[in-house]
Amino acid sequence: MKDSYRKGIVFSNTEISPNIYELVLEGNFQGIPGQFYMLRSWEGTDPFLPRPLSIADIDSGRIKFLYEVKGKGTHIISKLKKGDGLSLLGPLGNGFDLSQAGKIALISGGIGIAPMLYLAKNLSGEIHIFSGFRNNAYFLDQIRPYVKTVNIATENGSLGHKGLVTDLFDPGDFDLVYACGPMPMIRAVVNICKARVPVFVSMENRMACGIGACLGCTIETVRGIERVCKEGPVFKGEEVVFND
Repeated sequence: MKDSYRKGIVFSNTEISPNIYELVLEGNFQGIPGQFYMLRSWEGTDPFLPRPLSIADIDSGRIKFLYEVKGKGTHIISKLKKGDGLSLLGPLGNGFDLSQAGKIALISGGIGIAPMLYLAKNLSGEIHIFSGFRNNAYFLDQIRPYVKTVNIATENGSLGHKGLVTDLFDPGDFDLVYACGPMPMIRAVVNICKARVPVFVSMENRMACGIGACLGCTIETVRGIERVCKEGPVFKGEEVVFND
C-alpha cells in the first residue's frame, strides 16, 4: 500500500448515466477487487476531505473508477478532462476473498455496482449478477462478458423486475454471495443468506482519512467497533451487527 499521495492522469471521464461517471486514469496502479483509493483533484481545504472510490477495474496500464456526483468534491472530479492530473492514495482497505469458487452471486445496489466488474473478472466459477437501480441501469454492458446471467431490478419498473434486487435472488441457488450497496440492501442480503450460504459484504460508510486514523467510518461488528477503511471495507456478513 502507498503511504502518500501519487499523481494520476485522466484518460477519460464520461457520464454514463445521469450523475454517474466513469473515470479512467493512466498509470501503473495496483489493488484487488473491493479495495479503494482516496482521490483529490483540488487545492486548498474546500472541500476538506478527499473522496473514496472503489476500484472498478485495472487493466492495460489504466485504473477505472465509477462514482456518483453527490457533493462538491465529486462535482469537481466530474469536470476533469483528458490529460488533467489528480492525486490518489491507495490501494486501501481489505478486498474480497478471491480464493472461493463454485456458483457465485454478485449483488449490487446503485453505485455499489462499482467493484463488480473487477471482482467478476478475478473470480473462478459460475458467476451471476443481480443489480438494482432506481431507474436507469448502467455499467452492466462491461460486466456481461464475465458472468453467466444478468438480473436487473428497478424501483420504477422501467427495466427488468419492478421492485428490489433482493426479490430476484434465492440464496439456495448459490455456494457464495458477494454484495455491495446501500445499508438497507446489505442488511436484507445478510438476513436472506443467514445460515444458508456464506456472504461477503462491502460496506459503504462515509470515510475521511482512508487509513484508519480518524475513526470516522466505524461500524459495529461481533468483535466490537471496527473501521470500514482499515478492517474493511469487505466483511463477512455474519460479522456485521446491524442496528435497526
